[in-house]
Amino acid sequence: MDTMKLYNEWREKAVEDADLVSELNGIEGNENEIYERFYTALKFGTAGLRGVIGAGTNRMNIYVVRQATQGLANYVLNKYGKGAVAISHDSRIKADLFMIEAAKVLAANGIKAYITTELQPTPVLSYLVRYFKCQAGIMVTASHNPAKYNGYKAYGEDGCQMTDNAAAAVYDEITKLDIFNDVKTMDFDEAIKAGLIEYVDESVYDTYLDKVMEQQVNPGICEGAGLKVVYTPLNGCGNKLVRKILRKIGVEETVIVKEQELPDGNFTTCPYPNPEIKEALQKGLELCEKEQPDLLLATDPDADRVGIAVKDYDGSYRLITGNEDGAMLTNYILSCKKAAGTLPDKPVVVKTIVTTKLVNKLCEKYGCELKNVLTGFKYIGEVILNLEKKGEENRYLFGFEESYGYLSGTYVRDKDAVVASMLVCEMAAYYKKQGKSLAQVIDGLYEEFGYYLNKTFAFEFEGAAGMQKMADLMSGVRKDLPKEIAGYKVVKVSDYELKKETDLVTGETAGITLPTSNVIALHLEGDNGVIIRPSGTEPKIKLYITAVGKDKDDANEICEKIVASSKEILGL
Repeated sequence: MDTMKLYNEWREKAVEDADLVSELNGIEGNENEIYERFYTALKFGTAGLRGVIGAGTNRMNIYVVRQATQGLANYVLNKYGKGAVAISHDSRIKADLFMIEAAKVLAANGIKAYITTELQPTPVLSYLVRYFKCQAGIMVTASHNPAKYNGYKAYGEDGCQMTDNAAAAVYDEITKLDIFNDVKTMDFDEAIKAGLIEYVDESVYDTYLDKVMEQQVNPGICEGAGLKVVYTPLNGCGNKLVRKILRKIGVEETVIVKEQELPDGNFTTCPYPNPEIKEALQKGLELCEKEQPDLLLATDPDADRVGIAVKDYDGSYRLITGNEDGAMLTNYILSCKKAAGTLPDKPVVVKTIVTTKLVNKLCEKYGCELKNVLTGFKYIGEVILNLEKKGEENRYLFGFEESYGYLSGTYVRDKDAVVASMLVCEMAAYYKKQGKSLAQVIDGLYEEFGYYLNKTFAFEFEGAAGMQKMADLMSGVRKDLPKEIAGYKVVKVSDYELKKETDLVTGETAGITLPTSNVIALHLEGDNGVIIRPSGTEPKIKLYITAVGKDKDDANEICEKIVASSKEILGL
C-alpha cells in the first residue's frame, strides 16, 4: 500500500471536515505519522469498526463511515432487494455526525434510515431494528474505550450484532469500494423530504420502556423499601432512561454523580469509562461515602453494561463483579418465579463459557436448563432467536456474560443496562425488606455452594513470531493434554476448535454444537477449571481460572496454585 499516495489523495479530496483538513496539513512531511494513518484500513468484523478518531484509512472519520455504510447498503440490497436501517449513537466525539453521514449514504441507495434525535443506549438501537422491522442497524459507539476512539457496531435484522458470515459479506462489499469515488451520498434535507430519513418519534422510547417494565419480577417491590441509589452514567447515554425506569419502579431516592451526569465524549473524570474497573467508579464511590446509599450503579457510555458496588458490613462499599451480579440476578429471578409459580416450562438461562459456574448450581437447584455459548452477546441473542423460531421464546429468562452484560426478556437482542439497573434495584429492595443487603446475599450464595472465584490472566507474546508461538502452544496442549493441574485431576476437556468434549473419567466423547473457536477448557476436580483462549487479532493468550474454595481466602489460594501450575504446563 502506497501510504504517501493515499495521503496526497486524502489531502486533495477529504475536504468536508475541517478537523481532518487541519490534521492532514499538520502531518505534512512526517513519514511516521502518515504511515500510521494509512498503512492499513480499519477492518469490518462482527463488532463492526473501531478505531482512533482522525484522518486516514486507519482512523474513524466520515469517509471511513461512508465507505462502511455503502458496503452495508450493498449487502442489504443484495440480500433483501430493498430495506430499512435504524441508526443511533452515544456520547462519543463526532458520533452524531457519523450517524448523519451513514443515513445520507443509505438514503442515496434507496434504503430508509430511522435515526434518533439524540443519543440513545445500544439496547435501544437493537429494539429499534426490531420495532421498525429493519434489515440492519448501526450503533455509533466505541463502548468503553478511551475518549480518542469511536466505532460503528452493525446489527442484523434480528437485532443481534452481525454474525461472522454477515460481517464477512459486508466486509467483502467494502473492500470493492474506492473510498471517494464509489460511495453514494444524498443531501440530508432532501432525504428527509423524500421520506428516506426519518427521526424516531419519542413515543417509541416509551414502548421500549414498557417492555423493560414487563421484566419486573416483583412489581411494586421498590415502593416503600426506602432504597437509596447513587447513579453515574459515566458521561454516556444512560442518564435519561435509567433514571426514568428507576422512577417508574418506585426507587425513592436516586443521587446522580454530577461530574459524570451529562454526555461528554472527553470522559474527563474517567479516562477509561469501563464499569469493570475501579477507577471508572471512583467518583461514584466518593459520593457513596457522603450519601451512604444502599448501592452504586454505573452504566458504560453506550449503556449496555452496568457495574455495581454495594454497602458492606462495615459501611464501606464493595465492588461486585459481573459474575457475582449475574449470579445474584439469576438466583433472584429463579427463586422468586419458582415461589410464585410463574416459572415457564423448561426455563432457559444462558451464559458464556468463561462466565461463573456458580450459575450451573443455581440452574440445577431450580430445574432450569443452562445453555453455555461462546464469548460475545450475539451468541446469547442467537439462543433467543432459535427459541423464537420454535415459538418458545417465553422459556428464556436471563442471559449474561462475566463482563457486566445482562439481559432479561426477548424485546432486544443485546445486553441492556437499563433493564439490568431496574432488576438490580428491584432485587436490592426485595432483600432490604427482608433485612438483608446484597453483600449478605452474595455471601449467602457462597456459603451454600462454595466460594466461586473467577479470574482472568493475559500473557503477551512479543514480535512477529508471537502469533506462531501461540499456535504452537495450543497445538502442544492438544497433543499432550495435562492429566492434572495443581494436584487437581483433569476430569473433562472441551475443545471448541475440534468441537469435541471428552470425559476423561468415563472415556466418553460428545460433539460440541457451538461455532468453531480456538478455545480449550480443562475441567478439574471440585468444579475448578482453566480455559485457554488465544486472541485472534493480537499476540496474547488469556487464561480464565475458576477456583472454588470454602471461603475467599481458600479460593484465592487454590487460584494461585492453578495459575502457577498452568503457566508451568504451558511454558508461560
